[in-house]
Amino acid sequence: MARYAGLTGVPDESGKKRRERGLAKSGNARVRRGMLQLAWGFLVHQPDSVLAKRYRARTADARGVTRKTMIVALARKLLIALWRLATTGEMPEGLAIRAAA
Repeated sequence: MARYAGLTGVPDESGKKRRERGLAKSGNARVRRGMLQLAWGFLVHQPDSVLAKRYRARTADARGVTRKTMIVALARKLLIALWRLATTGEMPEGLAIRAAA
C-alpha cells in the first residue's frame, strides 16, 4: 500500500554504501498528497492516539526537516492502520471514532 502511495524511501546503493535518497515519487501523487494532508489533520483531531503521541515525542525539539520527515512516516503508518481497519477491523490504538448522526 505504501509503495502505491509513494510513501516509501528510495534506496541509493553504490558499492558498500547504502543509504536512503528520500521519498519515492513513483507512486500515485494524489494519494500521497492526500495522505500527507490526512496526517496533518490527524494530529489536530486525534491528539490522544498513539500515532500522534509518537509523532509529538519524536519532534518535540526537532527542526523543520525532522518534522517533515516524521509527517511522512506518520502518513505511512496511518495508511497501514487504515488499511488494517478496512480489511480486518483492527482499530488503531487510541483512535476516537464518533458514531454517525
